[in-house]
Amino acid sequence: MLNLNNWNTVQLKSFLLIILIGCITQSTLAQENSTKRADLNGKIISIDPGHGGSAATDSYRQGPTGEREEWIDLRVGLLLKEILEQKGAKVLMTRSSDIPVPLAERSKMTVENKADFFISIHHNATADPSVNFPIIYYHGLASENQAGVSFGKILAKNLQKYMYKTKTPVSVVSDFTIFSGAGSSVLRGTYGIPGVLAEASLFTNPEEESRLKTREHNYNEALAISKSIEKFFKKENQIISQKTPSKFPPQFATLQEADRMSAIAKRWYQDYLDGKVLMKKNDAASQQKAYELFTQSARSFPDSYVAAQCHKFRAVILRKQGKSDEADKEEIRVREFYPK
Repeated sequence: MLNLNNWNTVQLKSFLLIILIGCITQSTLAQENSTKRADLNGKIISIDPGHGGSAATDSYRQGPTGEREEWIDLRVGLLLKEILEQKGAKVLMTRSSDIPVPLAERSKMTVENKADFFISIHHNATADPSVNFPIIYYHGLASENQAGVSFGKILAKNLQKYMYKTKTPVSVVSDFTIFSGAGSSVLRGTYGIPGVLAEASLFTNPEEESRLKTREHNYNEALAISKSIEKFFKKENQIISQKTPSKFPPQFATLQEADRMSAIAKRWYQDYLDGKVLMKKNDAASQQKAYELFTQSARSFPDSYVAAQCHKFRAVILRKQGKSDEADKEEIRVREFYPK
């Protein structure tokens, strides 16, 4: 027990001040923790770790040393579950082990459980092993799915901050850029619930594949997602309008899955650069060749950070060629599928 009888006035005041500051600090921390928990308290979050149980059916969904996407997706999903539950959220997992789950069932689980938010966790592959950046898909049109676009932009910044820790390029795009017929199945099936499908990085990049094997990197990705969900529910635009089919631009066929690993697909960025050089020439042949190169780049990597520019240049060339209607449709594609 402390004996305060021998303390002078200054010592006593200092001691009491330290106690007071400690009490205030503990109270403040308790309030902050309570507030952080309250942000997601009672929210139902559906986590969808992509794929699952596909090792026997495909060979392209794996990195240079054999790390498979579905394993990474699940690890990140389970870490995200822990973080969100600590913040008071109720978490629904569409899968909790390496098993195949039909896409329609994932959407059905989310809708029937009246989820407040949906996040589908994926990691991407491409023919160019030097590439590594996040791609985040919202469903449909940017003007109608404002919630998806808002969250996508938040997540892009947080992935840069927590996962990449650098100003890496990012893509926030419509799922119609890659699935031109109807968009992603899980996003289509859960439309009306705020959410995105996030390809956080590319496991075909050797350095990134190595990082993705570590718990720290997986945790940083999960942390970026959780921080984004918290911010979204605090103040971001959560408007989702009914889809209007007549507003969609014409389909633009793109390379899918295994075809994106081809030699043609590997030229996606070089085609873009070559097209820019040719576009500066005014002769019709150069303009047409530039158009074809921009088209090939956009087909090879339709969700890349230069795909929007490829479509913009296509629109410019079409207008020069007197094809105003086609140019108008390309401009709609850029505006609705590739928001700034």
